[in-house]
Amino acid sequence: MAQASHGSVLDDLGARIASGELAPGTVLTLAALEDTYRVSRTVVREAVRVLEAMGMLASRRRVGVRVQDVSQWSALDTRLIGWQLAGPGRDQQLIVVTELRAAIEPVAARLSAQRAGDGERAEILRLATTLEDLGHDGRGDSEEYLAADIAFHDLILDSSGNLMLAAVKPAIAAVIAGRARLGLTPGVPHQEALHNHVQTAAAIARGDAEAAEHHTRLYVDAVLGEVRGR
Repeated sequence: MAQASHGSVLDDLGARIASGELAPGTVLTLAALEDTYRVSRTVVREAVRVLEAMGMLASRRRVGVRVQDVSQWSALDTRLIGWQLAGPGRDQQLIVVTELRAAIEPVAARLSAQRAGDGERAEILRLATTLEDLGHDGRGDSEEYLAADIAFHDLILDSSGNLMLAAVKPAIAAVIAGRARLGLTPGVPHQEALHNHVQTAAAIARGDAEAAEHHTRLYVDAVLGEVRGR
């Protein structure tokens, strides 16, 4: 391949591991990676260090680097999510992260209804209205819709007041963006999903924790049913 940079080596090698092309147990040498990517040892080491930090590779003295079992990988790392969404395991990755959303977002919405500040409640309502308006205009696949969608879910997680729930924001945003980039977000979103986004926002705004959790569960379960049916 053409001479690569640190970033391109990292992306290519990470994607090959994430896709299963380089299966767990595969042993790689730095010398072989230098030859493959036509880069210096320093560039190879930098890429390998990042993948080691992500749990995807482990160094073995006098052997090289070994591809680790999937159970060792940093599952919430947005780079890994991106590689998985670009590979043959895309549909399974969509299911896995949507299952995470189903476990977390309804609880976050309940807590948001109890803890959000006035400004946060007003902004969640504004973002839900923006989503509804864009969706009705057939712009559910637009960059504007994507930005509002990510901001809506981010703010609910933030306003839950639970830092551990908020810590999953990047992973959830990566999958929402990934679905859009793959063309899986329709220009005209499902009306029931839009309705439940608006109802979630309204429930949070009035402090109705039970309704906020209920409507969030409805729209996340709808997405989960969609990705499981692919």
